[in-house]
Amino acid sequence: MDRVRLVEVGARDGLQNEAARVPAPVKIELIERLANAGLPVIEATSFVSPKWVPQMADATEVLAGLKRKPGVAYPVLVPNLQGLERAHRAGADHVAVFTAASDAFNRKNINCDIAASLQRIRPVIEQALAAGLPLRGYVSCVLGCPYQGEVSLTDVVRVSVALAEMGCEEISLGDTIGVGTPSKARAMLRAVAEAVPMQRIAVHFHDTRGQALANIYACLEEGVRSVDASVAGLGGCPYARGATGNVATEDLVYMLQGMGMETGVDLDALVETGRWMSSKLGREPASKLGKVKR
Repeated sequence: MDRVRLVEVGARDGLQNEAARVPAPVKIELIERLANAGLPVIEATSFVSPKWVPQMADATEVLAGLKRKPGVAYPVLVPNLQGLERAHRAGADHVAVFTAASDAFNRKNINCDIAASLQRIRPVIEQALAAGLPLRGYVSCVLGCPYQGEVSLTDVVRVSVALAEMGCEEISLGDTIGVGTPSKARAMLRAVAEAVPMQRIAVHFHDTRGQALANIYACLEEGVRSVDASVAGLGGCPYARGATGNVATEDLVYMLQGMGMETGVDLDALVETGRWMSSKLGREPASKLGKVKR
């Protein structure tokens, strides 16, 4: 049976934009519930500056309190060498770095253009590799930018290749503001896959305009087999106004199961986890399955 590897980003990308502080024990329980539901990769937290993303101020506490399940990866996001050092001290065994295919987005986010952002990332990647840490690279704004609008495929490919050549095992291509449609998603993936092997590519679609599942379907048809998703459709981007949640993991798993694709995920347990987390946030799940009456 064809298998799709899911990368669960709810605990980090999903929660980072929440205004109300989510206590560390709740984050830990969320991650452990997701692992027990069969998610193979769960992005645990982010070692960014608490000044910029206060929700992630408890990164060390979350990582320390986690009962890790054998066979499950718990990557953490690191923005710079200081973040990498904090993550390494906290026991991280898998890290992710990030940049964007948009000069305007990078300037708003990290006060530099694409070229400078890649130069900043290089020593982080070098030190992570030297420490034996597996690496993932995120590329934001692959189908559009909230500040400059259109993003050229040339820039998407250039950034993806640079991260791959620096040592990132996997490149996650993110439609950060959810402007993509299936034909554009397909064309973007094809362009990147001409330069980076498909088995090293993941896709990361936000559902701002209701296109995420359709975009993922188009990319699956092209051969991608690693997909990011967020339980209960949690999330957004603190640097992209109007960017709503990621595609809901429950809805994605339902679609994949209907296509005869294996995920290893217990859908009932996943739906229950989404409802539980949404109740902690005081709202209904954003996922369609989370709203279906049992």
